[in-house]
Amino acid sequence: MKNTVQLIGHVGQVPEVKNLEGGKKLANLSIATNEVYYKENGDKVEKTEWHRVTAWGKTAEIIEKYVTKGREVAIEGKLTHRSYDDKDGVKRFITEVVANELLLLGKAQ
Repeated sequence: MKNTVQLIGHVGQVPEVKNLEGGKKLANLSIATNEVYYKENGDKVEKTEWHRVTAWGKTAEIIEKYVTKGREVAIEGKLTHRSYDDKDGVKRFITEVVANELLLLGKAQ
């Protein structure tokens, strides 16, 4: 079995792109996916999930050039978990998708 995640959704904010030492790029963005279903009584339920996405190298360069808030994208990558201590010393946990492929969908806005 393989750790693979595929998401199709809309970008929630302008991606944050950083230039690291050696010229490597890092992009961080959030993607919203929507699910619609109906309860047994017929009530419609719409649910939005937000996903934190990180991309490196060429994928980050494509995000920097072409991805804007609201753009529909397809992401393929792997699910990762990490933790860090915030400024108050509280341990925080993050789950994110590390993207290795990106497909631009729809029209650029």
